[in-house]
Amino acid sequence: MTDLKLLYEAILNGDDKGARSLAQAALAEGVEAMTIVSECVTPALAEVGRRFECNEYFVPELLLANRAMKATLNSLGGKAVATQGKVAIGTVKGDLHDIGKNLVAAMLEGGGFEVIDLGVNVSPEKFVASIREKNAQVIAMSALLTTTMPAMKNTIEALRQAGLRDQVKIIIGGAPITQRYADEIGADGYSENAPGAVALAKRLLAN
Repeated sequence: MTDLKLLYEAILNGDDKGARSLAQAALAEGVEAMTIVSECVTPALAEVGRRFECNEYFVPELLLANRAMKATLNSLGGKAVATQGKVAIGTVKGDLHDIGKNLVAAMLEGGGFEVIDLGVNVSPEKFVASIREKNAQVIAMSALLTTTMPAMKNTIEALRQAGLRDQVKIIIGGAPITQRYADEIGADGYSENAPGAVALAKRLLAN
């Protein structure tokens, strides 16, 4: 039988090929996809977050662990059902940066969320549509440029005008973003990194 601890370690060590192979072997042996997620992916995500916050891991290690996590989830072939909720994520209108957004999206998926990746240069209307058409419970917005930060406020206003603001939690992040700015524009929360964004989304939906 495949030792799931080895899969956990492979994710932590950023070994995407090893993680993929171990996940496929476990599935072939009859291990449930959700067992793999709950016993390997989710704990690995928590440990990666802990190490990042303690400065034991830095962005390169975070990216490698994320790749291994993604390889594991892809090996499950959609058999793992998202249990935490549905998040629509995108880089706001006028901003084409996506590395941070992609990392947060992948870690949200690893954390058990169904992720609707809206991409970059996302208009307020597209965020509104993600609630109406996809029933998103959380809106996650990213901005890397100070010039595009106002698009976050515009999106929140668009949600208010559409009568949807109270139906969704809004989290924001990106290099120029702060908790103070989140408070100013009426967002529900802010995180400075990907592991923190996952924890924040879970906390907001639990309340």
